[in-house]
Amino acid sequence: MNKDNSLAERQLIEVAEVDKVYISAKQRFYALKEVSLNIKQGDYLALVGPSGAGKSTLLHILGGIDCPAGGSVKYKGKNIYQMNDKQLSSWRAAHIGFVFQFYHLIEELTVLENVTLALNLRRKKYALKTGLELLEYLGIENRKEAFPSQLSGGERQKTALARALANDPDILLCDEPTGNLDSDSQAKVAQLLCKLNKEKGKTIILVTHNLELAKSAKNTLFLKNGQIVINC
Repeated sequence: MNKDNSLAERQLIEVAEVDKVYISAKQRFYALKEVSLNIKQGDYLALVGPSGAGKSTLLHILGGIDCPAGGSVKYKGKNIYQMNDKQLSSWRAAHIGFVFQFYHLIEELTVLENVTLALNLRRKKYALKTGLELLEYLGIENRKEAFPSQLSGGERQKTALARALANDPDILLCDEPTGNLDSDSQAKVAQLLCKLNKEKGKTIILVTHNLELAKSAKNTLFLKNGQIVINC
C-alpha cells in the first residue's frame, strides 16, 4: 500500500472552502466563510469561539442537517451534499450520532425506550440487548425504567449519549453537551466522551464554550466571524 492510499484510508471527513450565507434585509451575512479542515478516523476535535462564531452551523453542516452555500463536505471521499434527500438521510442514520444541549428525550418513554426507539424498527430482541449494554457502559443501567422527568441533568445527558450511540455511528457530534449541567456532571460527561474516543474509537466533534471540556479533546479549532482563526 502506498503512502497516499494509507492517508486516504485514515481520512474521514474533508471540508473544503465551505460557506454558509444568510440574507437579512437584503444584506448577506456569512455564518461560515471559506472554512476548510480535515478530520481523521478517531479524532476528538473541539470547536470553540464566541457566540455567533459559526460553531453550531459548522457542526450541523458536518452532520448533513444544514446545507452549505458553497464548498464541499466529503465523507471517505464522497461529497455528502451531492446525495439526494433519501441518500443523505440514510447516511446520517448509519454514520452520525447527535448529542444536543437540551437532550430532546421523549418524556412519555422510559430511559430504555428512548435509547431503543430507533432500533425497535429492526429487531426487538436486538434493540433490547443493545440498549441495555449501552446503559451499562454509561453507568445508568439502574435507571432504565425511569422517565426523563425523574432523572438528573447528568443522567439525562447520559441517556442522550446512549441514544446517539444506538446505531453504532462512526461520528459523534456534540453541541454544548454540558451546557445545562453542574460542574460534577460536566466532569462525568467529559470523562465519558474521552472513554468513547479511546475505547470505542468514536470520532468526536464537540462544540463548547467550556474551555476545560475543550482541553479533553485531542485538537481544538477556534472560530470567529465564521472563520477558523486558530488551529491547535
